[in-house]
Amino acid sequence: MATSRRVSRVAELIKREVSQMLLNGIKDDRVGTGIVSVTDVDVSGDLQHAKIYVSIYGTDEAKKETMAGLKSATGYVRSELGARMHLRRTPEVVFVEDRSIERGNKVLTLLNKLQQERPPENLDQEQEDSLSNS
Repeated sequence: MATSRRVSRVAELIKREVSQMLLNGIKDDRVGTGIVSVTDVDVSGDLQHAKIYVSIYGTDEAKKETMAGLKSATGYVRSELGARMHLRRTPEVVFVEDRSIERGNKVLTLLNKLQQERPPENLDQEQEDSLSNS
């Protein structure tokens, strides 16, 4: 088993290398339909498996096409990682769509909507006194 420090270093290296591959390495046209960014990489303790979380900006159809392109490119990504990283064994790669940014935006939209619907809290002292006396 690798130490947690080594696992996190390998995860960061995979994140950087896959980001570079997304920019100019993967030739599948489906990957270019949406804007793709690597948000996180989760590497198992034995360095044999890597989940690569990607955020895709675009329509639902573009997201589906991009994920299909990424899944078909896993062999290429793994072989490139092996050539670039010089590990004893190259981890198995799985792409997972990360929807946390979308969920965060949805929560922020709901909070802003609630804030707009809330009555103002800055009453004058006189208004507060009159409300408390009645």
